[in-house]
Amino acid sequence: MYVTTQFSVFMVNKPGVLAHVLSEFASAKINIIAMTVMDSVEHGVLRVVFDESQGAEEIITRSNMPYSKTEVLCVNLDNHAGALAGVAERLATNHVNITYAYCTAGAKGGRTTGILKVADVKKAMKVLQDNVKRLNKSQPLLRRSKSAGRI
Repeated sequence: MYVTTQFSVFMVNKPGVLAHVLSEFASAKINIIAMTVMDSVEHGVLRVVFDESQGAEEIITRSNMPYSKTEVLCVNLDNHAGALAGVAERLATNHVNITYAYCTAGAKGGRTTGILKVADVKKAMKVLQDNVKRLNKSQPLLRRSKSAGRI
């Protein structure tokens, strides 16, 4: 589990715009951890988390697209039915609101990464860490993304 930067990039909703942005990241060898795209009639919103935020931000800025940044919680989950539901239930029980969430299709070791925009990142991390400690899990709980600062 870690906190990292998510970018919301506001793109014109027309063919080739998403392909161009993704190609720019690929050319710079910037890995995408997770992404989702939502659309409206006028524009699309690319929400994306990278291995390395600084280089990604430079590319987005050069592409002259409006964007915003926010902290999100990345939770390493087992890739099975109910994994994200368990996290959502623990946060709800402790009154931490999830504004939105999305997951990767799969991550290392057959696992998946859940990206959660929560009202209180520090409280959410504490709730989830305390729960894992009670379950006496043996794998590491917390890591920092390459681009995240100290928590």
